[in-house]
Parts: sequence; structure tokens; C-alpha cells
Amino acid sequence: MDQFSNNGPLPRYREMILRGELSIEPAQMLMAENLQLLHDRLMRYKRPSGRDDFFNFLRPRRTNTPKGLYLYGGVGRGKTMLMDLFFESTGFAPRKRVHFHVFMQQVHAAIARWRRAVEGDPIPAVASEIAREAALLCLDEFQVNDIADAMILGRLFSALFGEGVVVVATSNTAPDDLYEDGLNRGLFLPFIDLLKEKMEVLHFDGDRDYRLDRLRADDYYHSPLGEKSAAAMERVWARLTSGQEIEEQSLHVKGRQIKVPRAACGAAFFEFSQLCEQPLGAADYLAIAESYHVVFIANVPVMDAAKRNEARRFVTLIDALYDKGVKLVVSAAAEPHDLYVAKRDAKAFERAASRLVEMRSGGK
Repeated sequence: MDQFSNNGPLPRYREMILRGELSIEPAQMLMAENLQLLHDRLMRYKRPSGRDDFFNFLRPRRTNTPKGLYLYGGVGRGKTMLMDLFFESTGFAPRKRVHFHVFMQQVHAAIARWRRAVEGDPIPAVASEIAREAALLCLDEFQVNDIADAMILGRLFSALFGEGVVVVATSNTAPDDLYEDGLNRGLFLPFIDLLKEKMEVLHFDGDRDYRLDRLRADDYYHSPLGEKSAAAMERVWARLTSGQEIEEQSLHVKGRQIKVPRAACGAAFFEFSQLCEQPLGAADYLAIAESYHVVFIANVPVMDAAKRNEARRFVTLIDALYDKGVKLVVSAAAEPHDLYVAKRDAKAFERAASRLVEMRSGGK
């Protein structure tokens, strides 16, 4: 029997099934088995020491670096959960697990820092810096929408793979569909080829959203506002995120940033004021809808004529979430059809109210 067979993500996954925390799903089992194979390869893998001596000069560098894994498929299928089991159960070091949006923010900050310090291309220096911190790099929710990200990924990952970094990524998107219809996409295509060369690509084709199994019919809409509704929102958030690390994230939209105060497991938590009392528009709400599978909006007020702009933004937000099939959890001052009390734009708000009623049933 393999010396690693009792360690790693597969034994932990089986334990969760035995405890009744998960049911047996063939797609998940396949992913767990492939992550286990990578775990065992990493346990056998000896990274080059990096010492600049004669014998290391003669020795081939990093030719036996294990291939990484790119796990993609529909939302809520357990990709993040399995990657976290893999990350927590491997003793390979140094290692780092980070949301892809946060990772790219860190990369851009490092590039800016190196450009201030030295002349020339900062990418090799940034890649070496990352490699020292993370010989195993686990990236959750890999998605490329920003041209600034797209234009550096090829050079960055070429340098990372050259440094012997092993990458494990989860995504909702097949590699060939990354940055689809993006500006100057032809310049991005070599990165896709590189990704498929250095990482095994596996399609997670399960048809069940496991996270949403944790949502009940009475979880979606909490009214009126007060301590009871606030506590209910926190209970649903805690159940949905299962104790996973909560991150503050940012989305890049047309050169500006949207702050996401709390994010975990593909869910995001906002206050109404953060989404509808700020100068945001359809592109911003679409970015949120494309980045998260469940969105929490707390403290939606009753809106009158003085809050007509906020109401219009709210309608646009609900349209974007509804069209993308995002699950919505809300705390509000009143029932959906009583949230807007002005006459102007009342018909437009009626559509949003009807969609809220449908979304609160969990049917959308």
C-alpha cells in the first residue's frame, strides 16, 4: 500500500461521507482522486535546493516538477471545498491558498513596487518573489475579465512555472473560454496553451449545487429590519460559508474597483448603502453577478421619491442578479411590493419586486 494513502484529500473526503456531511457523488470522487494523486506526487517531489554550486549546475533543474490541476465546472459543485481539503492535508511547503482576484491585486501591487525600485521588466522578480512564498499555489475562482490581468498572465505564469511552482486552480470556465471576447484576446491565447501544458485540466460535470443545499425556503428574505433579521442574515451566512475564511475582495471594472466587504465560498455580503447609495451602474452589478453565486444585501430601506436614484440602482442590481441566476439573500424594511412608495418609476420597481418574490422562493 502506498505510504501516502492514509493522508491527503481523498481520505478526508471519505471521512466526511462516513460522517454524513456529504453524499457520494461520482464527479466529486473523481476530483478527490486526482487531487490525491497530486498530493502523493508532491510528497515524493524534492524541489531543487537552489544552491549555486557546481553539482547543481550539472543537474537538470525542475524537470520533474509535477503538473498542476485546473478544476472547472458549474457553480456550487464542491470545487473549492475539495481544493481546501487538498491544501489543508498536504505538508508540501511553502504553499499559499488565495482567491484569484486577491492574487492579481497582490501581483499588480508587487509590479508597481518593483517598477519604482528598478528599471526593466518586473515580471521575473515578481515571479521569483511569489515562488519563494508559494511553491504550491492554490487559486480559487480563476476568472479573467480584466485586460490588465490578461496582458500579464502569460509572462507571469511562464516565469512561475520556470521557477517550479505547482498551481492548482478552480474555475467556472474552461481554459479555452477564458477572457472570451476580451480586447486583444489573440495576445492572451498563448497563456491558454501554456496553462494546458503545465496543468491537467479536469471538467467537474456534476449537476448539483451543494452549497445551496444549505439554503432553506425561509433563508432568502428577512423583514422587517431589526435585531432578529440581522441575526438571521448572519446565521444564513455562517451556514452557507461553513466556517471558511472570510476575505475582503475587490472587483476591477473599467479601471475602477468595487469593494466586496465579505466574501467566501462564492458568496458576497453587502450593505444596501454600499451597492445602491454609491455611483454604481449596470457594468458594476454585472461584474458582481458574474463573480458570485450567492449575494447577501442587508438593510434595504423603504424608498420614496427622495431615494429615486437609489431605487433605480436597486432595480438594475436585481435585474443583473436575476438574469445571471444568482441566489439572493436580503434583509429589508418591508415586503418586496412595499419597498418603493413613490409614483414615478413605480412600474419599473414593480418588475424588481416581482423578481424579488420569485428569488425569495429559491426558484430562480
